[in-house]
Order: sequence, then C-alpha cells, then structure tokens
Amino acid sequence: MRRHPDRPAADGPDDRVSPATVAGTTLSRGAVARYAIGSLGTAGFSTLPGLVLVYYLTDTLGVAAILAGLTVAIAKVVDVLIDPAIGAFSDRDAHRHGTRRRLMLVGGLALPVFFVLTFAVPTGLPTAAAAGWVMVAFVLTAAAFSLFQVPYIALPAELTHRYDDRTRLLTTRVVVLTVGILAFGAGGPALRDLGSDSASGYLVMAVVTGLVIGAALVVSSASARDVVTVVGSATTDSGYRAGLAVLRRSRALRLLLTAFVLQGLATGMMLAGGQYIATWVLDSEGAVSFLFAALIAPALVFAPIWGRLARRYGKEVVFGWATAVFVLAALSLVALRWAPGGWVYVSVAVAGAAYAGMQALPLAMLPDVISDDDARHRRGAAGVVGGVWTAGETTGMACGAVGFTLLLTAGGYLSSADTADATQPGTAVTAMIAGFSVVPAVLAAISLIAIRRYPLRRSTIDDWSARRSTDVSVPAPEEDA
Repeated sequence: MRRHPDRPAADGPDDRVSPATVAGTTLSRGAVARYAIGSLGTAGFSTLPGLVLVYYLTDTLGVAAILAGLTVAIAKVVDVLIDPAIGAFSDRDAHRHGTRRRLMLVGGLALPVFFVLTFAVPTGLPTAAAAGWVMVAFVLTAAAFSLFQVPYIALPAELTHRYDDRTRLLTTRVVVLTVGILAFGAGGPALRDLGSDSASGYLVMAVVTGLVIGAALVVSSASARDVVTVVGSATTDSGYRAGLAVLRRSRALRLLLTAFVLQGLATGMMLAGGQYIATWVLDSEGAVSFLFAALIAPALVFAPIWGRLARRYGKEVVFGWATAVFVLAALSLVALRWAPGGWVYVSVAVAGAAYAGMQALPLAMLPDVISDDDARHRRGAAGVVGGVWTAGETTGMACGAVGFTLLLTAGGYLSSADTADATQPGTAVTAMIAGFSVVPAVLAAISLIAIRRYPLRRSTIDDWSARRSTDVSVPAPEEDA
C-alpha cells in the first residue's frame, strides 16, 4: 500500500499491510476466536466488581456505605480520565512498532495481580486504611484493564476492512461477553462461599477469577498479530487534544457515541434498579437473579440474529430497529406500578434481546467510523477513538446508576438496614419503577435521533476498502453536513 502523499511521515511505517489483498481478505475463524475470547476477560472485570466490591467494603471491611461508594467512584473517574491518553499512546506505539499487542499484554499480565490485591486487605487495618488499600488497588486494576481495553476496541478497524466481517466479529464478541457475564455473575459468588470466612472467601474468588480474566486477556492480545493494516496516528498531541480533534472532525463518531452513551445511561439505570424492583415491587430479593438473567441471557440467541439482519439491511438500520424494540419493552414495564407479577420477566427478556443488538451493532459500526476518518482525513486515530469510546461507555453506565439514586432520593426512598421491617412510600415505588421503565425508554428514544442522522452506509465503507486495495491517494468526498 502506498502512503498518501499528504500524510506526514513518522518514525515507523505508515501503513503495515499483509500480503493479502486488503479488500479481499476475509477474517478466519481463528482470528475471530482470538479476538472474541478477550470479552471473557472484559466480562469478568465488568461484572464482578459491580456485583461484590461495595458489599465487600461494607460487610467484610466495615467501611461506611458512602465511603464505599466513593472508593469505587474514584476508580471510575480515573478510568475516564486516562482512557484518551492511553488511546493516543496506543496509536503512537502501533504506528512505530506495527502492533497494539504490547499495551494489551501489559494490561493482561498486570490486571490479575492488582485484582487479587483489591481483595487481599491485611487483617487488623483500621477501616479508613482498609478503604484506602482497596481504592489504590482497584484504581491500578482499572488502569491495567484500560491498557488492554482501549487498544482492544481499536483493533476491529484493523483486523478487516469488510463491512460484514466487522459485524460477524463483533456479534461473536457479544455472544462470548454474554457467556462471561453469566458465568462470572454466578461463579464469582459461588467461589466466595468456598472460603472459611468472608475475607478468605473473597480472596479465593479474586485469585481464581483474576487468573481466568488475565488468561483471556493475554490470549486475546495475540489477535493484534492478525491485523491487515495498522490505522495509527503519528500525532504528538495529548490524548485529550487528540480526542477532541477527532470528535470535531468526525460527525459519524459524534452521532454514534451520542447514541451509545444515551443507551448506556438507559441500561445503567435498569441494571441499578433491578435489586430495588425485585425487593420492593416483586417482594423477593432473590428475584434480582432472574431479572439479571432475563436481561442478559437473550444475547446468546439474538446477537447472531441481529448480525444476520445487519448483513442484509445495514448495521445502522438494524441498530435503529433494536433500539425501537428496547423502547417499547421498557415502556411496558411501567405497568409494574399497577400490576406487578411474573409477566415482568417477559418484558425484560424482550428488552434483553434488543439490548444484544444495542451492544453488538454500534461496536460493529465503530470500525467503520475509524476507517472513514482515516480515509477522509489521512489521520487514522483508532486508539484515540477507542479511548474516547471507552471513556464515554464508562461515563454512561456510571451516570445511569447515579441517575437512578437521584430518582430514589426525589421519591423519598427510605434506607434501612432491615428490609424485612421497612416500608416505602408510594412516591418511592413510583420513582424506582420510573427509573426502571419510563426514563430508560425516553433516553433510548432520544438516541434514535442520533442513529437516524448517522451518515455511513455499506457503500461508503466498501468504497473505502476498494480504494485502500488499489490507490489510497484517491481523494475522499466531502463529509455530509
């Protein structure tokens, strides 16, 4: 492949291409498997801390609830702050060495160590010191995860230029992610119960699951060797400046990220509200497990279905369909205010089926956005885009949980250590149902505006792919206003 004459030279090769013809290269099953296995690790890190970390702090270490929440929140804030910088560094490293594997490997090897340390607080530490130990260890764990996750998000744009292959790659990833979420969600607490006491149980859980997570990340880092082209920028800008620059110049990224963050807010609120709906509406704390399974498990079946539909009708079209189905399913849950019952699992399962498309399709569209930016501006920034995307995803999910707690506060929710004897005012029940139904539906409906305006189509991406295989100096058309 020839370097575009307007693209600045750098310390290393500008484009690294396999001998295969770019436009004709089809992803092998091995390449898909190597990439998808990384989602087993990302599922573990995304699921377990959210499931048990705050409870570990409050009920094993005796940390006050507000301090426990602050400890976890700080790690999220640090994650959002460092992701764009990691993305920019990943681009420079890939541009110089022709691979993103180095950062991915460091993250995969470091994460298990810090994850175990998070749950290895020495006995006898004062409560404040124990909280500080967990906070530092978990921040380091989150940083190690970002070293893997940011370049991992950037890789699909470099593994294949085929529009449909990207859909196949990312729908497979979502299926593996779903299996991982279900496995870690059930297996983590089960491992914890094997300990002779609470502290040793958490340590057993951390060691076993940390090794599994780390192994998945290390194995998946080998997928960086399957790239057909490294789309990396030689920019010397900071991660934040580079991130703002790509957001300014890429309308497609702005619209796709807007839709994804809005949907992250929506699903974050539903996930945060599950335990409250189970306890105060369905009168069963254990019902949260069934709600969780109903929301997540349908992805095993429906992620491939959404993928097949996308190959026929286009990713952006089917993404809109999945979002519309989610809106309708979420709206139906408002009936919990007047008729709570087992029917809720059906509505949640429909929302979960739609959620599979809302996860797989934007991730499959993101490589198209990266390729489009590279073709139009000759400034490929896959890592920067991955950093911006990861920061946006983290922000959306975290703010969704915060938004739900604000609704509870506005509704007059009464906290109590003994839920068996507590009752909630009608306004609190209404608030939690609204946070589980109406508000997520409205957020997802608003995201449809951004999806409708998303400019990239199959023909655009196929055209870029053909040009990359022949003459990259062909000028790109003007971007849609």
